[in-house]
Amino acid sequence: MSGPSTYEPKTGFTRWLDSRLPIVRLGWDSFVDYPTPRNLNYWYTFGGILTVCLMIQIITGIVLAMHYVPHIDYAFASVQRIDRDVNFGWLIRSIHAVGASMFFLAVYMHIFRGMYYGSYKAPREILWILGVVIYLLMMAAAFLGYVLPWGQMSFWGAMVITNLFGALPLIGEPVTQWLWGGFSVGNETLNRFFSLHYLIPFLIAGVVGLHIWALHVPGNNNPTGISVKTKADTLPFHPYYTVKDGFAIVVFLIIFAGFVFYAPEVLGHADNYIEADPLVTPAMIVPEWYLLPFYAILRAVPDKLGGVILMFAAIGVLFILPWLDTSKVRSMRYRPMARWFFGFFVVACLGLGWAGAELPDTMVPGLGALGVDFLLFGRVLTVYYFAYFLVILPLLGFVEKPSPRPASIEESVLNGDKPAKAGAAPAAQPAE
Repeated sequence: MSGPSTYEPKTGFTRWLDSRLPIVRLGWDSFVDYPTPRNLNYWYTFGGILTVCLMIQIITGIVLAMHYVPHIDYAFASVQRIDRDVNFGWLIRSIHAVGASMFFLAVYMHIFRGMYYGSYKAPREILWILGVVIYLLMMAAAFLGYVLPWGQMSFWGAMVITNLFGALPLIGEPVTQWLWGGFSVGNETLNRFFSLHYLIPFLIAGVVGLHIWALHVPGNNNPTGISVKTKADTLPFHPYYTVKDGFAIVVFLIIFAGFVFYAPEVLGHADNYIEADPLVTPAMIVPEWYLLPFYAILRAVPDKLGGVILMFAAIGVLFILPWLDTSKVRSMRYRPMARWFFGFFVVACLGLGWAGAELPDTMVPGLGALGVDFLLFGRVLTVYYFAYFLVILPLLGFVEKPSPRPASIEESVLNGDKPAKAGAAPAAQPAE
């Protein structure tokens, strides 16, 4: 926790404002003098990177909305007009399109970091849950935005995904018709998707505010997973972490700019440059790359309803992760068995993305001789995905013997994460 405020107004105006609306005090205590663990590494810079990505998406999205026409007869042409006739329209649209992919790249790094270092463990359960809510809202905004260009993949992607809701018992048909605004994907659907796509980023911004609030109550986790014990364990956020985060953001933006200026369409699909035609079905209908793992999980089940349930369960299981991990040690830095299983989990997620991008009956390179196609490949990885959360993490807490941990954050910095006493029994320490 940050403790008592250290802000002192220096001028008459700031004293007057502070007594009525202490917004400067809030900023000072939250982003300047906020005590932060002194051992945070560059994996912890993705929170700042994600904030920048959200700002970029909101600003470019507002500009694009000024020129976009949400009508099935004009939507595709309006996107082409933005590229060709609007001043710097090609740049703004490229930034927005690439920004979606970079946003998800950063959020996946952020999630994996949180899982590795145990940032979901008590007392940060609400912080983690709010993060998963942000992730869900991002997925919704991404899907809705993918429909707006009204190309072939936009139209048929909307058709496939909205039809999935029809598999739900009782509520499936009403929900599908509400999404469509009628009895098929059409103009009403596009209008609804445009309205929701414009709204959701502001909802994300609101939940991000709650996320930051929830972060500042217990304070940051850190690579050792050890709670702050003394002032020597911390550093003020500014200038130490503003400089560190700033450097990481600049590096990230250089990579971002590389895609925008040299390969703006490499992460998209060529069929989306063909105007939507309800009479011509693309050879393969796939979502954007960041949704492919869930698409592979959906295809892994032959039953439509079962696939939909499993796909939503793949996200829902993240909400209960804090209670599935039974280990009393937060960081996997001191959990040798957990590190191996987590590594396999990351590989499984990447493999699911690969499986989702390929035709189900295509043989997996290197495994074709064994008769393994991408459908079977995806099913095996799906089993491991759920086993990791529901079986492996709960059991590891009982069978794994953690490595010795340092006594404090300060000691971990000075002694290179070595424990104070050789042979200490960290497993007996309470969860921090």
